[in-house]
Amino acid sequence: MASLRDLGLSEYEARAYRALLTTGPTTAKELSQVSDVPMGRIYDVLNSIEQYNLVRSQSASRPKKYVAVEPETALDRLLQDKKRELAEKETQYEGIVDDLVGSLDTANTVEERFWTAAVGPGETQDLMVERLAAADDRILMVASTFSQGLDVNDLGERIARELERALDRGVEISLLMRPQLIDDLPQSVGQRYRNSLSPHDQFDCRTSDDVTGSFTVIDGVEACIEVPHPLHSDGTFAMIDLKDREFAGEIRDEFEPRWAGAEPLSF
Repeated sequence: MASLRDLGLSEYEARAYRALLTTGPTTAKELSQVSDVPMGRIYDVLNSIEQYNLVRSQSASRPKKYVAVEPETALDRLLQDKKRELAEKETQYEGIVDDLVGSLDTANTVEERFWTAAVGPGETQDLMVERLAAADDRILMVASTFSQGLDVNDLGERIARELERALDRGVEISLLMRPQLIDDLPQSVGQRYRNSLSPHDQFDCRTSDDVTGSFTVIDGVEACIEVPHPLHSDGTFAMIDLKDREFAGEIRDEFEPRWAGAEPLSF
């Protein structure tokens, strides 16, 4: 059950405010008795909830009296305080991330072979988006089919957003697709490609029937290869991410002539 503590009040502050709603204008001593907030703490508690703008005080009276702000107004003020606090936290964390990016940069070259794999639709999508986010120089993408096991709308949006970020970093992107896939693109994804990707000088998309498999080569050293499901030809079973400069170079050599013979696409 929700409580005032969920919005940042302490137990004593919540007790004092609730008690004020029932007592009407009252003194600190009287409020202490009604709310079970110790007399030694009541003034600190009242000062605190007054700073939250949850109570109003009558300083001219002796002793000083307090009255609660109406609940709807009080809750709205607490909510706005929380929103400001979260916005400040977001800005703070964004700054921390910006500061850490430079100090956590990975090595510029990858000489030792390393591979990993993701199994299942969710893990496969996450791995694909993660590796696109790591690109610094060039992305070569080949798509021959959409797997029925993947959420095309969600994956298409996630990939499009990540490609936008890559373009902002100065990454060159070459996307090669089978012509049949164009009609299968969700409308929202096609719109994003037309509005955000296609106009960019670093982005180029072409179509060709001479395309088999779906894979991505990143910075000439890393290949993400979709593994078809052994029992369902139109499904994706897993994705292998292989960091191997020689292997990635072989894939690039196979890609280039197909790219040269492909038809440019205008979204």
